[in-house]
Amino acid sequence: MAKIMLVDDAAFMRMMLKKALTESGYTDFVEAQDGAEAVKKYGEENPDLVIMDITMPNMDGLQALKKIRESDPDAKVVMCTAMGQEAMVVEAIKSGAKDFVVKPFNGERIVQTVSSILGK
Repeated sequence: MAKIMLVDDAAFMRMMLKKALTESGYTDFVEAQDGAEAVKKYGEENPDLVIMDITMPNMDGLQALKKIRESDPDAKVVMCTAMGQEAMVVEAIKSGAKDFVVKPFNGERIVQTVSSILGK
């Protein structure tokens, strides 16, 4: 089963992502609270997919996306964004994000996105 890294400064959002994915059979998760921790843990854990918030302290999701893609050009990263951040979404896609989901997200949309990217 795929290992999925959940990156969000809000523990509640990580819990909601994990709940939606667990209900669809995903069980292997790594969590990070900000972009800097995500970059570090990506190198240690080598997840199959990263779901990452854009707006976080220390290092935002766009910076972390770029650093992760520098170390692993094949990294699969899905960005989470609040409504109204279209410019950030465009930058994320240009920087190599595979997709994005808008918060508050629909659990089914998260599962469809993850399954599509991982080929399940």
